Amino acid sequence: MAAGTTKTFAEANRGPGPLSLPGKIVVWYLRLVVLVDLIAVLSYTIGREVHRHEHDGGFGGHFFTPFLFTASLVSAALAVFLAVTLRRRKHVAWVCTTMLVAFTCVADAYWLSENGYRTHWMNWVATAVTVALLLLLILARKDFYAKGEDSNPKTAFAVLVCGAAVATAIGTAMLTWFGTVGDSAMADRIEYVLLRLATVDKQDVSGLGINSPHWLDVLINAMSLVLFLTVVYALFRSPRGQVRRSEQDEQQLRELLAREPDPDSLGYFALRRDKSVIFSPSGKAAIAYRAVGGVSLASGDPLGDAEAWPGAIELWLREAAEHAWSPAVAGASEQAGEIYSRHGLTALELGDEAIVEVSDFTLDGRAMRTVRQAVNKVKRSGYTARIRRHRDIPVEEMGILGAAADHWRYGQPERGFSMALNRLGDPADGDCLMIECFGPDGRLRALLSYVPWGKDGLSLDLMRRDKDSDNGLVEFMVIELLQNAAAFGVAHVSLNFAMFRAVFERGSKLGAGPVLRLWRSVLLFFSRWWQIESLYRANAKYRPIWEPRFVLYARSADLPRIGVAYARAEGFLALPLMPWQRRSAVDVAHMTGPTDTGTDTADTGTAGASTPDADTDTAGTEIAAGKAEKPDKPAKP
Repeated sequence: MAAGTTKTFAEANRGPGPLSLPGKIVVWYLRLVVLVDLIAVLSYTIGREVHRHEHDGGFGGHFFTPFLFTASLVSAALAVFLAVTLRRRKHVAWVCTTMLVAFTCVADAYWLSENGYRTHWMNWVATAVTVALLLLLILARKDFYAKGEDSNPKTAFAVLVCGAAVATAIGTAMLTWFGTVGDSAMADRIEYVLLRLATVDKQDVSGLGINSPHWLDVLINAMSLVLFLTVVYALFRSPRGQVRRSEQDEQQLRELLAREPDPDSLGYFALRRDKSVIFSPSGKAAIAYRAVGGVSLASGDPLGDAEAWPGAIELWLREAAEHAWSPAVAGASEQAGEIYSRHGLTALELGDEAIVEVSDFTLDGRAMRTVRQAVNKVKRSGYTARIRRHRDIPVEEMGILGAAADHWRYGQPERGFSMALNRLGDPADGDCLMIECFGPDGRLRALLSYVPWGKDGLSLDLMRRDKDSDNGLVEFMVIELLQNAAAFGVAHVSLNFAMFRAVFERGSKLGAGPVLRLWRSVLLFFSRWWQIESLYRANAKYRPIWEPRFVLYARSADLPRIGVAYARAEGFLALPLMPWQRRSAVDVAHMTGPTDTGTDTADTGTAGASTPDADTDTAGTEIAAGKAEKPDKPAKP
């Protein structure tokens, strides 16, 4: 099975390799179009010389260019779009490009039948280039086999119509204000703007008796570029939270999770409904993934019987090959990494998952001093915690908790993909565990939510806190969970993930090489924004067991695309939310304190003045990403 699978993958996915020579020429032609069009638009001097050459040099305006060569930003954008999609071997891109080129050939043939056009040799050259491009597309047709992405044509059409109307209205208003329109009719001004949306070529508007400054022509044309990009985004966008599987698929996944003797700590996150799923032929294994930016991105280990994993992996790779997606896995365990490697993927250690065994955990000893001080300080301040299964939380209270968690995002986009469920309070997740932290005044100040990990484990899903609350709340809640874990049948807890842990740990030791030290310095620099080091230290102080996690990929050249796709899936590259897209903030200040429902943990701190040690806060006191300036739980791979 493994050998056959490797061959299938190598032939179907590694095998696409480079495009054929005709295909390469087509792509490079489109790239050249982008360069020339941008120069023609942005260079007023070149545009003026071309205009003079066409009208004063004997051409008389009877002049045209090869396919997409024009002074237009939208033409350049279209060339970029076609080049990228053709490079990804999309069949629909080949069909669209071939139809556009064929239409241009027909139009050229028609214009050449007119005396004013066929007398100019440059028109014949332009036609020959366009015809040659059509022949190259036909010769390269076998290169473009990949299936297209999911699309939203109705939404895109609505955006196109509304956007075109808005752009035309704005352009007409700017033309009337800044241009020289004389006594021209409104219809002529609208026609001028419509032509300017297509091109900044003066030839196309010379008969309207309207003049405008070059900067205004470029600005109007730039609106068409924005419109084009918006339409493309609307056509292919993949809304976060979109359901991609049936209820039967989810039920089958839950059955696989329940039957696993040694489940993966990330297994429950495969139940995210915005992930697609593919099952092995036997139905005993499955892979959950999402297609993002030309990458088929799976996370964690396959579900189900490990002996059936190869069947699911083979089908997943085959589907990726059919769509020309780059296959990638984020956060695979060592066992899964070895099996993926047998199917042609390359493994790269990404970091380590922090796992605490409840039976081995203790707050005693000098190594736990920092955590102990933080927890005792919080207790002395009068904070309390409450731990409950989600199924034991009344619907009204769960709604309040969900609203508070949303409010504590402070307008930031929802994050998480590989280690976040992103559906707090769903009735199907009753086995999840909630830890609530209340301040001395009884107000809710922070919460943690964990998903089940097999029959006796938990994996961190959600971490939120009020940015105006005291430091140390997260440590307090984690310790309360670990000390009360037995009451909930919990034996081990997955805290979080530390990217590049080995670099931080080894790079600071005596004898570390220059390359390792340099890599550590780079990570420290980027930790100013992404809290890479602080997250590692926040996990390390619980003295966990470190389980390595790997990223798997097909080709090294795919790594930049995979990195961007992963960042998009996790929400780090999401567009900012507009004010009307955000939920109404809730007044969490009036939420009541702990009730008798569930397991309450009382204030165990000692009253009195804090000792100097107890007042000491270190840089790693909060697990929440960076002293609560960023309230989201740091993403896990």
